[in-house]
Amino acid sequence: MLDTLAPPAPNADAALVAALLAVDPAGLGGVALRAPAGPLRDGWLTLLREGLPASTPMHRVPLHATDSALLGGLDLAATLHAGRPVAQQGLLARCDGGVLLLAMAERVGAGVASQLSAVLDTQVVALERDGLTQRRPARVALVALDEGDGDEEQMPATLLDRLAFHLPLQAAESEDDAPVDWTRQEIADARARLAQVVVPESVVQALCAASLVWGVNSMRAPLLAVRVARAAAALSGMDEAEEVHASLAARLVLAPRATRMPAPPAEETDDTPAPPAEAQEPAPEDDNAQDTPPPEAPQDEAHSAEEEEAPGALDDRLIEAVRAAIPPGLLAALQMGQARQARATAAGRSGELMKNQNRGRPVGTRRAEPRSGARLHILETLRAAAPWQRLRQQQADGPRRIQVRREDFHVVRFRQRRPTTTLFVVDASGSAALHRLAEAKGAVELLLAECYVRRDKVAVLAFRGDGCELLLPPTRSLARAKRSLAALPGGGGTPLAAGIEAARELAQQIGRQGETPVVVMLTDGRANVARDGGHGRARATEDALAAADAFRLAGFAALLIDTSSQPGEASRTMAERMGATCVPLPHAGAAGLSQAVRLASVPGAR
Repeated sequence: MLDTLAPPAPNADAALVAALLAVDPAGLGGVALRAPAGPLRDGWLTLLREGLPASTPMHRVPLHATDSALLGGLDLAATLHAGRPVAQQGLLARCDGGVLLLAMAERVGAGVASQLSAVLDTQVVALERDGLTQRRPARVALVALDEGDGDEEQMPATLLDRLAFHLPLQAAESEDDAPVDWTRQEIADARARLAQVVVPESVVQALCAASLVWGVNSMRAPLLAVRVARAAAALSGMDEAEEVHASLAARLVLAPRATRMPAPPAEETDDTPAPPAEAQEPAPEDDNAQDTPPPEAPQDEAHSAEEEEAPGALDDRLIEAVRAAIPPGLLAALQMGQARQARATAAGRSGELMKNQNRGRPVGTRRAEPRSGARLHILETLRAAAPWQRLRQQQADGPRRIQVRREDFHVVRFRQRRPTTTLFVVDASGSAALHRLAEAKGAVELLLAECYVRRDKVAVLAFRGDGCELLLPPTRSLARAKRSLAALPGGGGTPLAAGIEAARELAQQIGRQGETPVVVMLTDGRANVARDGGHGRARATEDALAAADAFRLAGFAALLIDTSSQPGEASRTMAERMGATCVPLPHAGAAGLSQAVRLASVPGAR
């Protein structure tokens, strides 16, 4: 058995994930391990290390690793000494057949994430830089150590999509939850058996169906689930994956990726009309007919009918396996899952990236001359000049020195995030206006409380009666926000078109000032006041849809919160026309609204 670990020990699922990853490291991609640094995480890493062969390399990726450190590149010292390009092996190639540990994965940059994603896809390091062209194998598994606090700090979606397991690490709470240990020899036997394991077509189809039902949008997820089922069968000593392995794969791979609840099954009603009386055969008049037993089906057919499973039964069991793996408190949050994936701009901590010549975070170099304050990158300049030294020194008449020319110059590239302004557009009409305004006021105050750290701004527009009013210009002042929101009247008509147009114009103004606008609209999606102030639901709806189309063309990040008592088609249609994410939130308070805004604005795939 595995060596005894320092308490606390991980639970059974965490130990099983470690064993499965040890069976097929490169095939499963890796694991996103969400846990703070401590004995529990160290214990899980020890479990993984004990399950791998003793010679397996395990390297740690620095947080701000450069392309040269990851992929390799020109060995500057050796090249200057030899006068010819000399390649240096990168971290990914050195870790071929092993495990990469990515510390602080929630803060990894886009460049490192893209390089790691490409290697996880191809299992090859392609080096084409500094006059070098090489391809080296890099069959690696990635253990992403995610120490993020809350939903605001998330790993890049490109990496999460390629890792089979998303594991929030928890300690074993009881003996029933205690981890099951596998010996290194058992895991080695499973690795040897893995190539012979067959996954039936029915299991593959059932995993794909469960992935579709639970709103798993990635095409990689069912493929990873199939690989997990195969590894689980190999670990069990079997040559064919069965239902228990498919249920395990659905629970470990699909459940963490679920974004919506399955649609409730339609009620079955017996609407088949009875056959007409003239079509029915007359009953036999023979008195002995009552004693005649019905014809029995042949024994072979009856036996096969008992063994044959109803179509879709395995699909239903996998769907229920995913449902059982999701914590009860998370089921309601799945309604916001698509919002978490549809936004690339995080409220507060990230606006859109903009290039800057000498301010912001360094993100690499580019070939250019150091003009207008651009900073010369000495090392990259020497790296570009190194391969040409022998030729240049032969052409030079003077002493043998390092020859650096204009075409070798490299300057530092910087990127700076634009500040974010969250723009609330509140429907202040109707009898429920006061309730909606109370939610908006509370959410604004909660967001403003974090503005000192996150450097956000918040603005509020309210539409009612015949038009839209700018209630609170973009500000970071909490006192000013409270004074402006204190005495807003409610009631009247719903000029939805005016509200959407005002939001678009203000968002454009915010964008021209170098900031990133995020529009949050609270409405039920029903309009009864047209753009010109006329009344009539049909014309008002037509004007609102036209304004929504114009808003979509502007390309702003937007979230529409449906404040009606029952989520309706009007809000979903309006959100679709605006290019916004629709979140039904009829009974949420200020805290729920603030959380929805943050979830809908996390970095994702916009």
